[in-house]
Amino acid sequence: MHFHKDSLYANPLGDITAFQFDEAVVNVFPDMIRRSVPGYGAMISAIGMLAGRFGQQNSVCYDLGCSLGAATWAMREQIQADNCRIVAVDSSEAMITRLKQNMPVGGGKSSVEVVCADIRQIAIERASVVVLNFTLQFIPLEDRAALMAKIYQAMLPGGVLILSEKLRFEDVRQQSLQTDMHEHFKKLQGYSDMEISQKRTALENVLIPESFSVHQARLLAAGFGSAEIWFQYFNFASMIALK
Repeated sequence: MHFHKDSLYANPLGDITAFQFDEAVVNVFPDMIRRSVPGYGAMISAIGMLAGRFGQQNSVCYDLGCSLGAATWAMREQIQADNCRIVAVDSSEAMITRLKQNMPVGGGKSSVEVVCADIRQIAIERASVVVLNFTLQFIPLEDRAALMAKIYQAMLPGGVLILSEKLRFEDVRQQSLQTDMHEHFKKLQGYSDMEISQKRTALENVLIPESFSVHQARLLAAGFGSAEIWFQYFNFASMIALK
């Protein structure tokens, strides 16, 4: 696999365009996400473990906003249930093309179907595991409740939704602290102040984070019996919602 160091924001860009998952991002994505999202590797391996526990016989597991398929492959390695297939969906053609090129051979009993589509438009059915790993934050605010309701209604009893998101905090001091610590984390990964600043500008109005209490209320309103954080590292967290 030929992936490169993320230097997309290393030089002054003048007008900074809105962030999008295009070919340039795909070429550096594994490096970008590893150096930008604290705890990403731990989350991916645990998503595989959770899929192993919750993947049901004759059901479908969904990786919605799958990017290059990290969660998909972790799920495939761990799922033991018979006739439990995985559907990986992303709206970025560049991501889906690269995912198909780099699909690992073997490594599990689940078949994987790869779909290039908007997750708001796809049909979801007989779901036992649904993963949105840093995906919902890119969906318009006004569409999020309907998407959570659609997922809940398509889910089998005993199903699980794993929702990873960048969080914002209602308390001003917490928001400032968590943001500062995330930026410090990125500097320790080798990003410069200019890279951090330019990427922040590119993501503004594209990635819209919400507080945990807003996420939790939405999940409960959709019908989930409970929704709690199972992993957090500064302002990046992952939630488990149970049906």
